[in-house]
Amino acid sequence: MNKPIAPALLSNATPQVGIGLPHESAHLHVAGEATYIDDLPELAGTLHCALGLSPVAHGTLKGLSLDGLRALPGVVAVLTAADIPGPNDCGSIVHDEPILAEAELRYLGQPVFAVIATTRDIARRAAAQAKAVMQIEPLPAVLTPQEAHAKGQYVLPPMHLVRGEARAAIERAPHRIKGSFDVGGQEQFYLEGQISYAIPKENDGMLVHCSTQHPSEMQHLVAHALKLHAHHVQVECRRMGGGFGGKESQSAPFACIAAVAARQLNRPVKLRLDRDDDFLITGRRHCFWYEYEAGYDDAGRILGAEVTMVSRAGHSADLSGPVMTRALCHFDNAYWLPHVAMHGYSGKTNTQSNTAFRGFGGPQGAIAIENILDSVARTLGKDALDVRRVNFYGQGQSTPERRNGVITPYGQKVEDNVIHELVAELEKTSDYRARRAAIAKSNAASPLLKRGLALTPVKFGISFNVKHFNQAGALVHVYNDGSILVNHGGTEMGQGLNTKVAQVVAHELGVRFESVRVTATDTQKIANTSATAASTGSDLNGKAAQDAARQIRERLAACAAAHHGGDAAAVRFADGKVEVNGRSLPFSALVAQAYQDRVQLWSDGFYATPGLSWDRDKLQGRPFYYFAYGAAVSEVLVDTLTGEWKLLRADVLHDVGRSLNPALDIGQVEGAFIQGMGWLTMEELVWHPQSGKLMTHAPSTYKIPTANDCPPVFNVRLFENDNVEDSIHRSKAVGEPPLLLPFSVFYAIRDAVSSVGGHRVDPPLAAPATSESILRALTAVQRG
Repeated sequence: MNKPIAPALLSNATPQVGIGLPHESAHLHVAGEATYIDDLPELAGTLHCALGLSPVAHGTLKGLSLDGLRALPGVVAVLTAADIPGPNDCGSIVHDEPILAEAELRYLGQPVFAVIATTRDIARRAAAQAKAVMQIEPLPAVLTPQEAHAKGQYVLPPMHLVRGEARAAIERAPHRIKGSFDVGGQEQFYLEGQISYAIPKENDGMLVHCSTQHPSEMQHLVAHALKLHAHHVQVECRRMGGGFGGKESQSAPFACIAAVAARQLNRPVKLRLDRDDDFLITGRRHCFWYEYEAGYDDAGRILGAEVTMVSRAGHSADLSGPVMTRALCHFDNAYWLPHVAMHGYSGKTNTQSNTAFRGFGGPQGAIAIENILDSVARTLGKDALDVRRVNFYGQGQSTPERRNGVITPYGQKVEDNVIHELVAELEKTSDYRARRAAIAKSNAASPLLKRGLALTPVKFGISFNVKHFNQAGALVHVYNDGSILVNHGGTEMGQGLNTKVAQVVAHELGVRFESVRVTATDTQKIANTSATAASTGSDLNGKAAQDAARQIRERLAACAAAHHGGDAAAVRFADGKVEVNGRSLPFSALVAQAYQDRVQLWSDGFYATPGLSWDRDKLQGRPFYYFAYGAAVSEVLVDTLTGEWKLLRADVLHDVGRSLNPALDIGQVEGAFIQGMGWLTMEELVWHPQSGKLMTHAPSTYKIPTANDCPPVFNVRLFENDNVEDSIHRSKAVGEPPLLLPFSVFYAIRDAVSSVGGHRVDPPLAAPATSESILRALTAVQRG
């Protein structure tokens, strides 16, 4: 399946990969013609669903008085857990997530019943009476990860990843550092909210249009809830208005509820959440709380480290297990840690069940070691870049400056390390050293406005933590006019996956990009798909589509050789033409001839990432196919009177291997940088300490970065590098890794705050570094 094949293109052919083509739907987005689920014409008889939500964070549901709601004009039905034909469960891995609450209420905002009405407004007005129709016995609620940890209350057993003798190494070290750190969660804030449109079909069939990153999981869960087989359920998704992980598992309850209602009433049912309800019901990036201790030498080299990570998992497991696993596997970031002990706890709280978010635990793991190294540098009076560099993974050489090891704490060899060269290049092109000196001079002359600078690196593992998810399928159809249709198992959420897959197919068949069309993701076309997540969309689906196109190309080559002579292996495809035995003919002409010869002009393709292994009990193996690298330099200005700050300049150098589409990849890096900056500086989640209500539940109370928050100087470049592994055209994933680049913004703010005390006091700056958080850190530094 994955065997190397000789190039199909002429050496002077116009390539269809490696060039900056526009997003395949860009013209539709600009014209407002790109259709999302809520834009689909509603079938006659369509009903609308809204959810009645728990008004308490924790309690026992003693009764429901729903007859009054059922009698309201326009209300067709009110459904509860008892109306679900199959098991009341939509848990992604652990079966602990009820579709609708039954006896126990687990968080404020948990769906308890569903109102089905003739209009969405009627359904919402009826569902808004939830508090009045519930008889509840309130119970004490646990809201923070610290509370859950103190009670020993977890959604999953704790995880421990250990190498060497961390405690002994810390105690032997010349210097030691100990502390704690808080990092907040983050709302995905996709522009298109959660939505499902369920349409009953004949013979128990059910079509569900669902805004989801994982159509196959939705298919299985809907079939489970309906007590049917998977073949009864079809899930389709043409595109999403953003996902960021929030539609990987958490689209499930809405797909299930819409399908249950549609089946019971035998009418189409649409469930589209209001933005406030979306915030209150769904989970988001896990917030993390850390306790750490490390030992280090005079150069700042980490000799031993121990860290405890506690996440706010929420009321159920969801994806908290793999998120914590990835956090533990990214604590090392780009650094060799000879002795390390990591402990991960997924705290069970009476809050929304947190889930996947771009980076999937990697950012929460890596920022902990960055915080330690930043503090070590300040304690030693060294530039943080120098301390980071001395801890970089080695590259196999025995020279003193690169004597560090190359094996990660989980046992994988780092075989593609380019962090030394990448950081050196960025240090030079960003003029880091001169700017560092200039900032020190500026701060000495400015008592109120302080500048800060930081350079931080990224090493990010690419593949799903779960081995069997690393597979994909695709279908490629060549029609007898030479046009090409592609379907694959990935989902398009604006990131350009369909564009890249179309480029791969066009390149493989030697036709122009415009000749290829990609259709909606559909479980009736590609079965058993993996989620479009873990940055694997292009890696997996691109390879599968390439496999399918390659089979067709080989059949066409054989057909050409049969008619025109020569060797089929010598036939070349380029620029919509085919060169065979000294002759050139249009691709469409060869296709027409092949059709007449009854040559199969469609093919399925499959790809499974090779070389992966993982022991989830021992947390050892090779979970990642390769690593993506990057680094960023950020310069900020902080007002010490108000805590306000501004990003003045950002320089980014990121490794995407041999880029499939540089325009899309640079856009992904830029977007990830700003999104990650929002997580670490302004996106603050606040729960009421008594009621447990999420207070930041709408755009009016939750602040995300805008175009105005982009720095006036924003230099983003792609590092020249080929993937050492046989990825699709030697490219590297770009979705998640660059979200770690804005660590540089957070540590630049920390640098500016530190300058107030002459860099003698380590600032206790928590993330997000809001103005309030900055002022608290400034106060601590000034008190010294």
